[in-house]
This record gives sequence, structure tokens and C-alpha cells, in this order.
Amino acid sequence: MATKKEQSNLYFKFLNLVAASRELPGLPEIDAVEDRILAFLARSWYLNQRITVVEAMHGMAEISPSTVQRRLKALRTKGMLKVESDEADNRFKYVQPTELSLKYFAALGQCIQKAQPR
Repeated sequence: MATKKEQSNLYFKFLNLVAASRELPGLPEIDAVEDRILAFLARSWYLNQRITVVEAMHGMAEISPSTVQRRLKALRTKGMLKVESDEADNRFKYVQPTELSLKYFAALGQCIQKAQPR
């Protein structure tokens, strides 16, 4: 079993790798709020759940709905998200990942792998 110091060092290594990966060419600059929103959305996508813009706006109690809406627009502009209308009811708009957001998540996944002790 790893000691607390070893576990802490593993986490610190992961954080440093994440910071470095955010500077990779081809990935847009993401601030902490946008990162939090992407993490929230990623959990839904991982579970194969479709999430509407309204659900995203109200899904994070620590971020106001208007802030989420503005940041969703910013993430769309950066190419990190796309919004698709429901086929049956155009009133519902679903937030979807793009190839760029999948590249971002893959870079974070690589950070986890690199941080692991060998």
C-alpha cells in the first residue's frame, strides 16, 4: 500500500502533467470554470446520457446558470462543444463533445497514465 507521501506525490505529478498538457499545441486555453463544466458534461457522456443545455445550466449548484450558459457559448466558439437539436422537438438542445474535446480528454487520460508509478 502506498504511503500518504507517495500518494500525494502521485497527485502532484498528475497536476504538473495536466498543467503541461494544457499548453499543448492544438488545444484551446480552458479556464477553471470551463474545465469544471467539461468535467460535469464528461460524466454524463461517459454514462451515454444526453444532456440538454438547460440541464447543464442547472446541474452545477456552485456555478450560476447564466455563467454556465456564457461558458457553454465560449466552449462552442473554442470548438470544444457542439449543440444539436432534438430530432422530434427542436426546443431541446443537447450538448455534445467534439473531436477537439475528445482530444482534450485523451490528453488528460494520458496524464493519469504517465503519473502512475511503474
